[in-house]
Amino acid sequence: MATTEIRITGFGGQGVILCGYIIGKGASIFHDQHATLTQSFGPEARGSACSAQVVVSGDRILYPYVTAPHVMLAMSHDGYITHKDSMAKDGIILYEKDLVKLEKLGPKQKAFGVPATRIAEELGRKIVLNIVMLGFFAGATDVMPAESLRKAVESSVPEGTEELNLKAFDRGYEYAVKGSKTKAEAEVA
Repeated sequence: MATTEIRITGFGGQGVILCGYIIGKGASIFHDQHATLTQSFGPEARGSACSAQVVVSGDRILYPYVTAPHVMLAMSHDGYITHKDSMAKDGIILYEKDLVKLEKLGPKQKAFGVPATRIAEELGRKIVLNIVMLGFFAGATDVMPAESLRKAVESSVPEGTEELNLKAFDRGYEYAVKGSKTKAEAEVA
């Protein structure tokens, strides 16, 4: 199986690190793959730049750091700007379309947007935007089956919030599957 490098970027407080953790857990525990997680964040807890890097592979991972991500989940414009140039030439950018303004992509790159914050607010808790992004990731990529990520979400979120988080995951997944996935915004000016 191929190795996939994933970068999740946003602000502290958006659940960036949890998002990376859940992807790694989904791969390693619920999909029989190997995964590594590294993270980076500013000195302040909330509001500062934050990123998580996940490597997923069917083979043992010998180098745990992301060098040219195949997939980037961008939940903030600053994170997108900081990391967009490191993307693989045929990479996929999944972005929060109310918070990130795309710039011109490479000829083989694709981008798909989701209003994750609005969806999370419709569910009653803005804080689950990261889980909406995870569902969108599951529907827009073939890194692992959606059910593996769904199980990882259910077993990783605080007790008592499982139902809300699974709804958030399902809404993100449905958004990807029901059409936005086919409308790559590759010709952004």
